[in-house]
Amino acid sequence: MKEKKRHKVIQQGAISPQFVADSIAKHSSKTNIGAHTIFLGQVRNDLIEEKEVVEIEYTAYEEMAEEQFHAIREEAFAKYDLTCMHIHHSIGIVKAGEISLFVFVSAKHRAQVFEACSFIVEQIKSKVPVWGKEVFENGEHVWKSNTINSEK
Repeated sequence: MKEKKRHKVIQQGAISPQFVADSIAKHSSKTNIGAHTIFLGQVRNDLIEEKEVVEIEYTAYEEMAEEQFHAIREEAFAKYDLTCMHIHHSIGIVKAGEISLFVFVSAKHRAQVFEACSFIVEQIKSKVPVWGKEVFENGEHVWKSNTINSEK
């Protein structure tokens, strides 16, 4: 299979709702697509030891992270019959309620997009060197730990 073009995944700051809407709108002319699915990872205002998270400061080993994102993308295209895929991940400060991860998957049929999107998100959580520092209102912080498949 021919390798897909590399796309920069990491972006500074939150992913705006307008960026998500524009991405969706750009696909209306692609009439060979029958299904899309979107995953939006949003920063929660969790309570940890009686302190509320107000933001997450994401850091990454960017070069390695971009390589991992590309490998995940290639694996998903090889495993599923996809037409299109976009992945965007924030670094820097993302406030509670803002979007830090945007995965947009398209294919001819819905089963492929649901399975592929779930696969991609789980692979990102387990393989990509991106770390989140959960920051509280008082400026204290704790390092976020990812829980893989915890909602299944």
